[in-house]
Amino acid sequence: MSGETNGKRIDRDDFLSGWTAIPQKVRAASPVVHCITNYVTAPWCADAVLAAGAAPIMADEPDEMAEIASLAGALVLNIGTLRHSRLTAMRLAAETAKRLARPIVLDPVGAGASRLRTESALEIVREFRPAAVRGNISEILALAGRGGETRGVDASPSELVGRRRLADGARLAASLAEKWRCVVAISGPYDIVSDGARTCAVGGGDEMMTRITGCGCMESALLGAYLAAEPDAWKAAVAAMALMSLCGQRAARAVRQAGEGTASMRIRLLDAVSLFTGGELTAADVKIL
Repeated sequence: MSGETNGKRIDRDDFLSGWTAIPQKVRAASPVVHCITNYVTAPWCADAVLAAGAAPIMADEPDEMAEIASLAGALVLNIGTLRHSRLTAMRLAAETAKRLARPIVLDPVGAGASRLRTESALEIVREFRPAAVRGNISEILALAGRGGETRGVDASPSELVGRRRLADGARLAASLAEKWRCVVAISGPYDIVSDGARTCAVGGGDEMMTRITGCGCMESALLGAYLAAEPDAWKAAVAAMALMSLCGQRAARAVRQAGEGTASMRIRLLDAVSLFTGGELTAADVKIL
């Protein structure tokens, strides 16, 4: 699939050259991924990182953050169940990651739902310069100061980026990526991924993914694993988002064929991640914008 950037036609393969090697890079390097995440989804995030071939550590005690963060190839900060002690741990871990030039992923869960969430996420962006910010459209709009209509931790249905709103989503992601100097990934029916210079939409996934807790959190954790193994943050982000979309499709298809429910969807999703090969990325619905 080709697209147009700065008035020039660009082939998808030109932009994404070598991206199918990223999943194997993760398995070969088995990087430690330090996740300070919300307690609702922490076990599933850890399992997703393990399924991808990396090694999770879920520590959030402030007194050990400098030591733990120094062991990790990437740091994932998720504000889903925010409290002051966890926020302190995030700052301390981020200081170490920044000093050691380790990539940081910010998942601003529920930004816009409260001032504490929004301001804490923006502080992390300003002070620690994450390599990637991944959230739903309402969270990203809230961080952009555009009043995202968040429903707690869920995106407002009226704001989701579908096929007819790809251009709007691309402009938003690209402008914030330039402002924040990082990759911005907006999840939704179409995921938008931009580093300011390169922007794409990743289609796929399945509605059943919205019926289980933590798909977005798992996606952010997987992004941490991919960033730890791949220096091109944009390619790593596109690969991680495409991985989740393809695995979600596969899991949902198997669940429906077996007449199963949402509990099986979670297990089948993890199975799909554990069996995923880089070559499968060629089947991803990626549009260069």
